Amino acid sequence: MLNLEVKTKLSQEEVTERIKRFFGKEGQGLRLSEETECCLSFEGGGGYVTAQVTAEEGTTRIDLLTQEWDFQVREFASRLPK
Repeated sequence: MLNLEVKTKLSQEEVTERIKRFFGKEGQGLRLSEETECCLSFEGGGGYVTAQVTAEEGTTRIDLLTQEWDFQVREFASRLPK
C-alpha cells in the first residue's frame, strides 16, 4: 500500500482529467468505480487507486492511495508539473 501527496500548479479540473486518462480505459485500463467533485476511485488488476484532488492557494494537492499500483502512481506523480 502506498499513500502519496503531490502538489502541482495545474488546476483541479486539469488534474482530474489527467488522472482519468492515466488510470482509466485510455491508460492503465482501470475501471472508474466512483467519482465526486474532489475524489476518484479506480479498481482493477487486484488492486485500487483513489485520488483526492484539492485546490489550495496557487496549487492543487493530490492525495493518492493505492494497493498493487504503486509503480504507476509514482509514475503519474512524476509527470505532473510542480
